[in-house]
Amino acid sequence: MSAVFSSTEPYDHGMLDTGDGNLVYWEVRGNPAAKPVLIVHGGPGAGSPTGTPKSFDPERFWIILFDQRGCGRSTPNASDPATDMSLNTSQHLLRDMEQLREHLGVEKWLIFGGSWGSGLSIAYAEHHPERVSALVLPAFWTMSRAEVDWLYRGGVARIFPGEWEQFRNGVPEGSGGGDLVAAYAELMEHPDPEVRAQAAVDWSTWEDVVVSLEPNGRPSPYRNRSTEALQAFVRICAHYASHAGWWEDGELLRGAERLAGIPGVIVHGRQDLSCPLSTAWEFARAWPDAELVTIDDSGHRGSPAFGEALNAAMERFSK
Repeated sequence: MSAVFSSTEPYDHGMLDTGDGNLVYWEVRGNPAAKPVLIVHGGPGAGSPTGTPKSFDPERFWIILFDQRGCGRSTPNASDPATDMSLNTSQHLLRDMEQLREHLGVEKWLIFGGSWGSGLSIAYAEHHPERVSALVLPAFWTMSRAEVDWLYRGGVARIFPGEWEQFRNGVPEGSGGGDLVAAYAELMEHPDPEVRAQAAVDWSTWEDVVVSLEPNGRPSPYRNRSTEALQAFVRICAHYASHAGWWEDGELLRGAERLAGIPGVIVHGRQDLSCPLSTAWEFARAWPDAELVTIDDSGHRGSPAFGEALNAAMERFSK
């Protein structure tokens, strides 16, 4: 499978009123009479793609996208320091997804979630298994404490010691109660816009370093955003990472048995330094109906072979 589908324009969109001051942007593309698929973007705080992903045949899927709270076209935007981040947690996002399903009149949908979006998709499926027909999860990451420690508290730093030192030196000594992730979350709440801007650059520079060895990546995928989008991304990401996604330690893995009967495909790159393969492998063993597809030439950003595996999964679940 190597089919490529051109982008289609949304034929409907709107702002979902969550009832607490947040408006969540959504749009629909493709064929409304076809199988519904919800795209759950990563980050957290990255925003949804601006076109139809090429693994999705617009004739065979009703494609639903949304921007999670605080990012993309949802309002208020997290780049605004006045935005209340206490209203932006995993539990809020899960409620938003279920409210969107009800708003659009979807009985059951296929969920496609990558990176952070895979963990959020798993959490939704564990809470609402009767609403999920299948799961396709590229670049698997659940934001467990161990995963956050690996990425932001010194694990992968062993491969990039100089760049890690720069990342670590971006926060004042002793801030965040001595925790680097919490310190960055504090900096993103700082009243001085220059402090927030520098923290966003430092955090995203580290993210770019971790994926810099990938053979199929593009330069500066995290920093290459508008100032507003970058600050929203980093503020949300640090906010979530400092709370380990608001999951109890091991919560999603322990809940994998609730996915019994829901087929799924996890596609993961063996060279993914951001999200080590071990998490995907362990979760696939605990999930009764999961298939893990490991792509040897791919990291977090994918590869042609990675794309072909996603195409095959979407073909499988289009029927």
